Amino acid sequence: MLSWLIIFAIIAVVAAVLGFVVLAELAATIFQVLFFLFLVLLLVSLVFGRRIWPR
Repeated sequence: MLSWLIIFAIIAVVAAVLGFVVLAELAATIFQVLFFLFLVLLLVSLVFGRRIWPR
């Protein structure tokens, strides 16, 4: 998922530099959604990762 974040961030920057505003906004929106999803999943795995399956 982290690789998708990097890809959409690069697409957003390149599209913004080249003047493709709609494509840049779309890529930036997808980047934001994936970023927050990544953060939520990271926090959930940090909090519950060791509690669900204790060894």
